[in-house]
Amino acid sequence: MANMFTDDDDALLSELGIEVEKKKQVARTPREERIIAGFEDIQKFVAEHGRLPRHSEDGDIFERLYAVRLQRLRELPEAAALLADLDADGLLSGAEVTPVADDLDDDALLAALGVEVEASPITELKHVRSNAERKEAEDIANRQRCEDFETFQPLFEKVQRELESGQRETRPFELKAEIQKGRLFIVEGQKAYVAEMGEETLTDQGRTDARLRVIFDNGTESRMLMRSLQRALNKDESGRRITDSVAGPLFADAPEEGDSTTGTIYVLRSKSDHPMVSENRDVVHKIGVTTLGVEKRIAGAHLQPTFLMAPVEVVATYELYNINQTRLENLIHRIFGTAKLDIEIPDRFGRPVTAREWFLVPLFVIDEAVQKIKDGTITKFRYDPEQASLVSHP
Repeated sequence: MANMFTDDDDALLSELGIEVEKKKQVARTPREERIIAGFEDIQKFVAEHGRLPRHSEDGDIFERLYAVRLQRLRELPEAAALLADLDADGLLSGAEVTPVADDLDDDALLAALGVEVEASPITELKHVRSNAERKEAEDIANRQRCEDFETFQPLFEKVQRELESGQRETRPFELKAEIQKGRLFIVEGQKAYVAEMGEETLTDQGRTDARLRVIFDNGTESRMLMRSLQRALNKDESGRRITDSVAGPLFADAPEEGDSTTGTIYVLRSKSDHPMVSENRDVVHKIGVTTLGVEKRIAGAHLQPTFLMAPVEVVATYELYNINQTRLENLIHRIFGTAKLDIEIPDRFGRPVTAREWFLVPLFVIDEAVQKIKDGTITKFRYDPEQASLVSHP
């Protein structure tokens, strides 16, 4: 007798008289798969927190994203049919979601999460990321209050002063090896200090990783992975590494071996007949830095708005070596920022132009500031217009 059974389960059940219901294999479009995946993220949040996601300014970025997504799904006609079998808890027709601000839509929230948006996700809900990518973003977004921030705040203040004085620089982030305990970075517009670094481990892909304690200058911290910080720095176009402090004087007043960049701080007095200038001529000075000769810099001053469309007199020059022109100018302008004088004058064509780099500062104070720039102590001082002198930082 021939064997009436086969290895096929469906055929076997059929021979036994049991009716088999064939399951339909439903083919989903990529867009439908993304909608379903996005909805499952919302369901997971509800299961973990026992409530719908809310949109609030101080809320977690992912909760805000889920709130936006749920609101969009409720407005999407095809979502009701697509998600009907999955929506056992009635999320699409249940309680209201906290209204979403018009200026914080899905685009803005996705951008804050570092997700590149190619098309409007309001109706398409694109770019649902892998669990690994989401975990890395959570490491950056999910920060908590740094309870001992008072021990780190002086460091951030010192680093800021050293950046302004030129003792530190910022450079593009390049290698994961740059992430070490004690290093400083700029990520998402905030300074980040690697306060602790755990033991290095190997990922499933054979790459090194380690758990970090990263302190941010806004008083928060994150226990993120090294690879998460690396990814955030690489994705942030303005992500930077802050170099170590360079000890000693900021600039030299005599060349040393290897010095090649020579610059000059120049102080000018205008011969303009502008009322503001003529009434305060002895204290109205233009302070600038040039790596060219000063005479070349001021040639044709009477034709340039930056020189008030008038001849100028050179009242002081200070030659320095091994300088960064832009950084030095920024430092000088920060010191005397409280005495900055913006004068609007007509250019050769009669158009109003605001001349900058002019300050209401006595010459002897400028001389004192330059000496403090040379010896590296200028970061401890600021200019007080009322006292017409440099004073220590409070």
